[in-house]
Amino acid sequence: MSTMLITGAASGLGWALARAAWQRGWRLILVDRDGQALAERSARLAGVDTERLRHFALDLTDAEARDRLVATLRDQPLDVLVNNAGITHRSAAARTEMAVFRQVMAVDWEAPVALTLGLLPALRAARGTVVNIGSMAGWMPVLGRAGYCSAKAALAQFFEVLRGEVADDGIGVLMVYPSFLATPIERNALGFDGRPAAHARSSVGRVRDADWMAARILDALAAGRRRLFPDRFTLLASLLWRLAPDLYHRLMRRRFAGELDH
Repeated sequence: MSTMLITGAASGLGWALARAAWQRGWRLILVDRDGQALAERSARLAGVDTERLRHFALDLTDAEARDRLVATLRDQPLDVLVNNAGITHRSAAARTEMAVFRQVMAVDWEAPVALTLGLLPALRAARGTVVNIGSMAGWMPVLGRAGYCSAKAALAQFFEVLRGEVADDGIGVLMVYPSFLATPIERNALGFDGRPAAHARSSVGRVRDADWMAARILDALAAGRRRLFPDRFTLLASLLWRLAPDLYHRLMRRRFAGELDH
């Protein structure tokens, strides 16, 4: 039986992935900072079949806690590591406190990078795959998300480099680029001062649900895909940014004009 570790597993896309993977027969290791929610979700999912599921409550930006997790798991084969835990902000860059940018980078870039590097022995033993939940914001600018765009761009570049460096070890990388999802990451977005954002998010295209996204990620994983653009709009928008960046900026400023006031 194959083993999958999912971060940010107690809600949103992580929880949808856990449910979908469980139904497909995976053994799961679930990680989340919300210990109570994680325990409740794990009990609901596993029931009496606790041999197929382990869970660990910790903040992945806590280096010591992360190192303890790695020490616990690194000597056991790991087939899939899903770096899903994330955070975003909705605030104009010029108004945003540096602490907010640091927090977003710590969660969205540093934590998945450090966890992956720590678990390379486990992934190598299973000839496993790293799945990273990126974002269309890592490919193209989005007003009000300067820190998030930066973190997701850095995530993509790091793992595209790592892909080439660990290919001979049999380790794969699947980069996932969803657009807008109906998940808690947006409901819990930070404002300019680190408190919850007070204004509703701007979006373009269809807002998909987490179950829809989870199924496509697992299908892409099973097919050995390297990159997943699950929404045609996302792919077309990324092409527009590359082929006609000035037009893209005009359209973005029109659609996200409300972000300029926050």
